[in-house]
Amino acid sequence: MPVEVDDAWRLRTSRALCSRRELARLVVVAARTTDRVMPWPRIAVTVVFFAHGLLFAAWTAHIPEVKAHLGLTDGTLGFALAGPPIGSVLATIASSWLLPRLGSRRIVQITMIGACLAAPLVGLTGNLATLFLALFTWGAFQGTLDVAMNTQAIAVERTGRQVLMSGLHGGWSVGSFVGAGIGALAVVAGVSLSLQQLILGTTILLVAGLLTTRMLPVGAEQSDAADDGQQGSGSASRWSGGMVLLGAIVFAGMLCEGAAGDWAAVYLSGPLHATGVVPGLGYAVFAMAMLTIRLSGNRLLTRFRADRLLPALAAVATLGFGAALLIGQPIVGLLGFACLGIGLGSLVPAVFSAAGRIPGLHPGTAVATASACGWAGFVLGPPLIGRLATLTSLPVALGVLPLLTALIVVGTRTSVALRHGSAPG
Repeated sequence: MPVEVDDAWRLRTSRALCSRRELARLVVVAARTTDRVMPWPRIAVTVVFFAHGLLFAAWTAHIPEVKAHLGLTDGTLGFALAGPPIGSVLATIASSWLLPRLGSRRIVQITMIGACLAAPLVGLTGNLATLFLALFTWGAFQGTLDVAMNTQAIAVERTGRQVLMSGLHGGWSVGSFVGAGIGALAVVAGVSLSLQQLILGTTILLVAGLLTTRMLPVGAEQSDAADDGQQGSGSASRWSGGMVLLGAIVFAGMLCEGAAGDWAAVYLSGPLHATGVVPGLGYAVFAMAMLTIRLSGNRLLTRFRADRLLPALAAVATLGFGAALLIGQPIVGLLGFACLGIGLGSLVPAVFSAAGRIPGLHPGTAVATASACGWAGFVLGPPLIGRLATLTSLPVALGVLPLLTALIVVGTRTSVALRHGSAPG
């Protein structure tokens, strides 16, 4: 009799455990179905990406007046402008610790408030030290927000079983274009930087801030990993071979991006002797090519595996920009920068998405690690090209870029994380 009772108790316990597992599975399926019907998390993260790009880009048109107001030289201005990327790099270290504990939604909300409050302070500074400190603080909030919103985007991708990251980064690019336009109009209208950023920050908090309440909760990041048989608790090292390779790919890509931004006009107007509007078009065609690839990247990455698409795009950059440097003509130079933008357009979004799916590593930690590597490349790129140009020539120094994109071809083709992380499911 005791044996029969024990068997009956085990049977009931087994059925209860199965029922709980089935209930948990149904909850996850219901959440995903609800997200397809009412895609509020997707809308919220899209608006946050747009707002992030808009707020930062809106201040760039005011840089000359800030320089004149504080009496800065080109050298001291360059020091001050290093504040945001340095703040961002250091902030990613903290965000890799905070995100697994607080979740991306909470971090997005906190850092969005901080970024909107810090933005007007940049226009209130009175000397180089306070300008650097204000930009550093603002960059720290912006950098942490960047990692958190990418982590949330990975959770939304996984929940909806859709490729979204490239389009979200395209939304960021659109926001930066709109922000740059707003800043230019504000300068013409005589609106101060502080007032402009106060208005924009308030609007962002009212719109994007409210939408963040519809983002996925902290459990979504771990539950999706668990549902796919991964360990969401973060048992893997951020310095595993797969993560190091992804970090190196992002480092190379953003080094090229930073170098293109700072040296495109100088290269076209200097060694190539371009005049008129042509030098200013160098970075413009680069940015527009990146935007085009990003906006079409969701469809491309749905149709083609990342470890095949990214090497093909990087090969376009290698051959196109390398040929442009050899030919040395202004129009061909513009085409070369367009090819470079094509090659880099979907690189960072796809790598972030793949990093967030590395088994045993929390998505926030993975994205923070990749982001820190990328920001390091972005900061080091322009001075590295400048130093090499001093030792040799600018065309020779820019030859580093097609070499790096060639390495990106190899890295993206051999990355196991990109091969397994091509689809969001």
